[in-house]
Amino acid sequence: MQSVIPARHLLLALAVVFVWGTNFVVIRLALDALPPLLFATLRYLLAALPFMLLVKRPQVPWRNLAAYGVLIGVGQFGLLFIAMQRDISPGLASLVIQSQVFFTMGMAMALSGDRPRLFQLVASMVAAAGMVVIAVRTDGSTTLLGLVLITLAAISWAAGNIVNRSAALAQQARGGEQLNMLAYVVWSSAFAVPPLFLHSLWFEGWPRIVEGVTQTSWSTWLAVLWQSYGNTIFGYGAWAWLLSRYAAASVSPMALLVPVFGMAASALLLGEGMPGWKLLAAGLVLLGLTINVLWPHVQRRWAAR
Repeated sequence: MQSVIPARHLLLALAVVFVWGTNFVVIRLALDALPPLLFATLRYLLAALPFMLLVKRPQVPWRNLAAYGVLIGVGQFGLLFIAMQRDISPGLASLVIQSQVFFTMGMAMALSGDRPRLFQLVASMVAAAGMVVIAVRTDGSTTLLGLVLITLAAISWAAGNIVNRSAALAQQARGGEQLNMLAYVVWSSAFAVPPLFLHSLWFEGWPRIVEGVTQTSWSTWLAVLWQSYGNTIFGYGAWAWLLSRYAAASVSPMALLVPVFGMAASALLLGEGMPGWKLLAAGLVLLGLTINVLWPHVQRRWAAR
């Protein structure tokens, strides 16, 4: 597998992380017109229905697809949308949810029985310091409830990562091809729709659902379509394609730019303030993520000398 990414494919990777980062602004704008759970329902409905007719179901157990769909659809994006409606700014949401990296690492270690390495502990403590700064300085645009909801969304994302990894490893053990991540996302999306719709019906009510579907502007529908096709189909499809051609060590660090694009887009397009404490928190979280992702590669380079 190649380790050097040519310029045109590097631009593709940048396009994906740009889409994922700026997506937080799109979410915030759409939430002005749609209740959060209905918004999430529509996102996954449109991601699943057309493409399930075009993409072959991945050869993984139905229970695995269901678990991933519920964890990512309801746990990650359901909670993310609820929090972003009024309890956390888009820029900080794009930053805090990246804590899923450390939750994923912790869950994987708990399941395997491995002990964390020193650089992982340092990275976790640095990123946690950034989270503490955010918690201490919550204001009108970001509440403690919003921070808790985004953290729970990150935990759900991490659990979804573990479920997805178990499916990929099981398929490799059977001697099958690499798991088709696009097909996996499309088919698992179908399992997110029923619980999201039922929660929307219960908490937001049928009149609000009808109003949201029938009276929403074309720009809001474009935001929904962007969630389904730009963020989900293009984003996950292109990312999976890059990971299938190039070493994960070359592709994965690009994801560190997601909160950078998210905070920049929120500041430029929505006027989100960037006081010193917020920049400090962002710097600490990004430093922790960078240590966790890049330190093993630095060690290997030193060992090879």
